[in-house]
Amino acid sequence: MADREHRELRGRQRETEVLRGLVSEAKAGRSQVLLLTGEAGVGKSALLDALVAGADGCRITRTAGIESEMELAYAGLHQLLQPFLEHLERLPAPQREALGTAFGLVSGPAPDKFLIGLAVLNLLSDAAGDRPVLCVVDDAQWLDLMSARILAFVSRRLAAESVVMVFAVRDGIDHAFTGLTELPIRGLDETDARALLESVLPGPIDPRVRDRIVAETHGNPLALLELPRAWTAAELAGGPTAGSLASRIEDSFVRRLEVLEPDTRLLLVTAAAEPLGDPTLLWQAAERLGLGADPAAGAIESGLITFGRHIRFRHPLVRSAAYRMATPQQRLAVHRALADVTDPETDPDRRAWHRAQATMTPDEDVAAELERSAQRARARGGFFAAGTFLERAAALTIDPDRRAARVLAAATAQRSAGRLDAALELLGAASAGPADAVRDAQITRLRGEIAFDRGHATEAAQTLVDAARRLEPLDHDQARVAYLEAMSAAIWASGPDAPGILGEAAAAAPAPAPSDPPGDLLLQALALRFTRGYADAAAQLVRAVDHARQSAGEAEDVRGWLWLAGSRASGIVAIDVWDLDAALELAARHERIARDSGALVQLQWALNFRANVVSMTGDLAAATAYVEEEQQIGAATGNRVLGIGRMQLAALRGHEAEATGLIDAMIREARAQGQGRMTAIATYTSALLNNGLGRYETARDAALQVFEQDVVAYSALVIGELAEAASRSGDTKLVETALAWLHERVAAAPTDWGRGMQTRARALLTNDEDAYRASIDHLSRTGLRIESARAELLYGEWLRREGRRQDAREHLRTAHEQLAAIGAEAFAERARHELLATGETVRKRTPETTNDLTAQESQIAGLARDGLTNPEIAAQLFISPRTVEWHLRKTFSKLGITSRRQLRTALVHA
Repeated sequence: MADREHRELRGRQRETEVLRGLVSEAKAGRSQVLLLTGEAGVGKSALLDALVAGADGCRITRTAGIESEMELAYAGLHQLLQPFLEHLERLPAPQREALGTAFGLVSGPAPDKFLIGLAVLNLLSDAAGDRPVLCVVDDAQWLDLMSARILAFVSRRLAAESVVMVFAVRDGIDHAFTGLTELPIRGLDETDARALLESVLPGPIDPRVRDRIVAETHGNPLALLELPRAWTAAELAGGPTAGSLASRIEDSFVRRLEVLEPDTRLLLVTAAAEPLGDPTLLWQAAERLGLGADPAAGAIESGLITFGRHIRFRHPLVRSAAYRMATPQQRLAVHRALADVTDPETDPDRRAWHRAQATMTPDEDVAAELERSAQRARARGGFFAAGTFLERAAALTIDPDRRAARVLAAATAQRSAGRLDAALELLGAASAGPADAVRDAQITRLRGEIAFDRGHATEAAQTLVDAARRLEPLDHDQARVAYLEAMSAAIWASGPDAPGILGEAAAAAPAPAPSDPPGDLLLQALALRFTRGYADAAAQLVRAVDHARQSAGEAEDVRGWLWLAGSRASGIVAIDVWDLDAALELAARHERIARDSGALVQLQWALNFRANVVSMTGDLAAATAYVEEEQQIGAATGNRVLGIGRMQLAALRGHEAEATGLIDAMIREARAQGQGRMTAIATYTSALLNNGLGRYETARDAALQVFEQDVVAYSALVIGELAEAASRSGDTKLVETALAWLHERVAAAPTDWGRGMQTRARALLTNDEDAYRASIDHLSRTGLRIESARAELLYGEWLRREGRRQDAREHLRTAHEQLAAIGAEAFAERARHELLATGETVRKRTPETTNDLTAQESQIAGLARDGLTNPEIAAQLFISPRTVEWHLRKTFSKLGITSRRQLRTALVHA
């Protein structure tokens, strides 16, 4: 064996040095992650074996993906973490419960993937407390979906935990590990390939044939080692035959299997169908199949499999070859035997899957067992597995109604797993079932939800309204949820590209009922807004926002209406009624609940919204941290990055090239997907950018596009841009229109924010100095630092035009200092030019930084300053406590401090 391993590692000096370096770095306290890529047989497994053999002083755990096991949620992750589960009790309770539920160790509500990821991160970090941990995953492309996503997430969050994670994936197959540092493994060079081939040839060979083999195998080590063993003399004389290299290698293993005794082959088929590598299960199943000791001896002699604490095939292609060459009858018998010996108490899901693979005709007993497995998988958050179990259960169901119900349940699970095409295909099959009013409405609703997932908001809103109308006389609760979803989709469909869709959704919403829950209160307020107008709805909108703030202590109620369609709408409505404090509070709560539950997509939305609201207060550093975290989550999970926060920060800073590129890209994408709100957000951002740059006609045209549509919240934001741009471009009529609009809105929902924008518009229209002063006064009583500074700028610009240079300097200086400190560079530059025009000398200023702290360092330092412990900070930011400690050490060094107590004075706020 040692000699064979030496040959297989011929020519791999560079690769082995890289792998040894990973272990050395981990021993120095720095986590390392690497992805080995290459074709089948190129030597990835041999390199992993060498890495494990040379990892002295490390705790080692390893697993391999198995294609036939991809349906079993968390199977690969469970196997990888098995050595560390004895330390599960050391994790914080939410993480412990999430991971325990995922592995079926405890029962509980469906755990969120993010909490499971954090639990895995902390479990590995804890295990590495005494010595580094080496995690090796071969054939990672075949991991079950949930394990792959969690491990991909963890691999991107490692920093200072002394953990090494190495994955190997086969070229040409999709996997979850894109973006990791890659080490491509290619074939050996000609010299090493020729020497390796000659080491296994049975005798002399024509050099031309030898060179042809080397060339056609591209130096693939497994091909060079295995193909000659299966070739006939004629093939050795003529060289390789046609076909892909992987199939030729697998065919070579098939030939080696074919010469074995039938019982030996059947034993190998059984081992191939048993993914755990558990010798006890294998020997019990072999006994059921009537196989004795001789087959095991023959299997060992073949060199294709080894038996020990775990059963290992010589190469994954041996497993696939063994299973592929079996007859259908043999596979049925093998799975039946494995089902019989699998414990229904400790491993019911694997038993159910084996039973399903052993059944060819409808069988309600097996289908019901699969349905129970699906429920358990769904409870653990394994929606991909649940969908697969339900789809197979439906195939084994003879009753048409029950089959259609199971197909619909499978489609619902697949949608939750993000497999939208598979879900739509299943919906087609569910629609073909017997007529059933409730099920047909549920199918329509699911189609609408999938349309929204794809970004087709207009189609989603219309479909969800249809579903809600159908459900209303049949199931009140489902109908209410569908109406909320329809309204949420309608809000995102609204804008220049989808006039009327909000009104259609609102008109379809049910009338108010006594004792409505908060979600219904919000729905009814929005329905009133789009059927009878803002003025009639304002009181209801304010009441819905107030109810949201007052229900902070009612966790379940808050979660219920924040998580459904109202989750995003509540904060949006707060801006619509000019309530910055409520918007900030709801944004913070939305983020906190998302963190506590670990909901990935919701957290991305929450971070984007919080970034946008916080940026209005002038804290662009905090907003940047939220934006960067949202991007990190998107990279870690593969979810879409919304990009709203990044685009608006670029515009506020006056970074023209970056902002313009992001605006144009968002408009293109939004129009392609029918998301009018996204189009409006990007167009509003264009108005903001161009007002800062002093391009008033361009800003006016962009602002007018948004203003002409009734875009919730963004109408309140764009009105200031419209009034300023129209005034500066000489469009008095448009300023009058903006002021009339503001009179109506502020009368319906009076706040300092609204009054500040109203008096500003009046000042721009009438040149009323008292109005300028009133605008500054109102806005200074809010947290809107940028708008307050811009009010000073507009007043200073007016004073200069009036020839009152001395008075102008005071307000322009205030505006310049505030805008420059915030980082609103374009507006600050406007103020600087105005100051120069008054005869005052002023230098360009740039926003101060806190000793070049990164966004994450600033975020961690701020949380530490506020009194959070390292574990609490780690839980909030989805990193390990060791990484928090590592960042704090760097932060202390940069700030020149030695304790957390000093952070309060060391951190500089813009």
